Amino acid sequence: MTTAAVEGAQAPARPGVPPAADPAHPGAGAGLPRRVTTGYAVGALASGTFTTLPGLLLLPYFTDTLGVAAAAAGLAVLLPKAWVAVLNPLVGRVSDRTRSRWGARRPYVLCGGLAMAAAFALMFSGLAHGTAGAWLTEGGFLLTATAFAFFQIPYAAMPAELGAHRRDQVRLAAGRVAVIGIAALVAGSVAPALVEAGGGGVAGHRWAGLFGAAVIAAGALGVFLGTAGARPGPVLASEPSLLRQLRVARGDAPFMALLRAATVQTVATGVLLAGAPYLARQVLGGAGWTGALVACFVAPNFVSTPVWSRLGVRLGGRRAYTVSCALFSTGCVLVLVAPVLPVPVPVVLAGMLLAGSGHAGQLLFLYAMLPECIAREAERTGTRGGGLLAGLFSTGEAVGLAVGPFLFALVLQAFGYLSSDGGRAVEQTSLAELGILVGTAVVPVLATAIAAVSLRGYRGDESGYRDNEKSRRAGGASDA
Repeated sequence: MTTAAVEGAQAPARPGVPPAADPAHPGAGAGLPRRVTTGYAVGALASGTFTTLPGLLLLPYFTDTLGVAAAAAGLAVLLPKAWVAVLNPLVGRVSDRTRSRWGARRPYVLCGGLAMAAAFALMFSGLAHGTAGAWLTEGGFLLTATAFAFFQIPYAAMPAELGAHRRDQVRLAAGRVAVIGIAALVAGSVAPALVEAGGGGVAGHRWAGLFGAAVIAAGALGVFLGTAGARPGPVLASEPSLLRQLRVARGDAPFMALLRAATVQTVATGVLLAGAPYLARQVLGGAGWTGALVACFVAPNFVSTPVWSRLGVRLGGRRAYTVSCALFSTGCVLVLVAPVLPVPVPVVLAGMLLAGSGHAGQLLFLYAMLPECIAREAERTGTRGGGLLAGLFSTGEAVGLAVGPFLFALVLQAFGYLSSDGGRAVEQTSLAELGILVGTAVVPVLATAIAAVSLRGYRGDESGYRDNEKSRRAGGASDA
């Protein structure tokens, strides 16, 4: 659930960074074949499915099918994602140092993607019941998350090597972002419907697991085959001292402010998505509403991004981010008050639409500030630290997505939510239903407020954002 406008923004030239068309880079300045750009974009099916389905289905699968207490279920969802946050920098370093006839990235994209598909199916396989079934699900999720790291980090590093020309990199990023949105929309709508069509419980989730595995495998095969024959540039030698790079990043106050804001904002998103199935069942009256809630949250990405882009040019990234936070919070408040209104369902759906529109702006402006940080640090240190900053940024997002469902589970536990091992949610008390609303609406608003305050420490070059955005729009007009 991101946007092409941001990833396509061009960072200004900086010391130590080669220009867009580098003579040492094979094929520099030549346009990439459509087969390569399409193949790379298809890989986002894997990452989009992984980031959507576990956040949507796994917590209620633990609590309402396997009978795990809410707090323990939240911990089970948290730990594998926290492990990925630790693993990400190490995987990136391993792929940087790899040499093979398939290149440095493609072996990991293929093997990691297929392993992720197999582990995803295992996660919802239901081959055991009770405590053994819970441990099997947790083991499957841990394997899925590990395989995801080996797929995602090399996959994210490929555009800089496949496309030496900046316009090619914009095309690669734009395709990837578009497919992430499609994957989130389709997976978030189809998987809950498959659970219901399969009878719910273990059997229904098994179908959802197979569906997710098939989509992930298709994404891995698509990017591996689609990028075959492309002539990537040389993989540069990795920085010998990772600790020194980390110290430099820690001393970059604007980047640390951005990292804190992005991490906390991702917590808000994770909480909202984790609460969607509970909101559908206990407030809207049926699990079938889950897909509609997710669709309302994701769909605005395709419509609101151009509006946010223009607003960012006028206000600058940090101020426009505050506006997007206000819209996101307004949507959450609508969700909170909906049950006391005569017609709660349309109000909840409208609230998710508003929250999704604000979320699109939040992502756009946070990602637009990252290139500013990379350019500023390169000018300050004279070294190339962009990969590390981007990796730390991704780790912050992973931590946020892990903490979000865990916080929601703690709220459920505090409000007395009753778990079930029968495959269906049991009748909840009014206090538990209030807890669902607090977790789904109040916690995201609080997290968003903290993120907005955290970003006040960011002192970026607002004119730089405007220049980058104008360059992106000019490049898009040329492509058209």
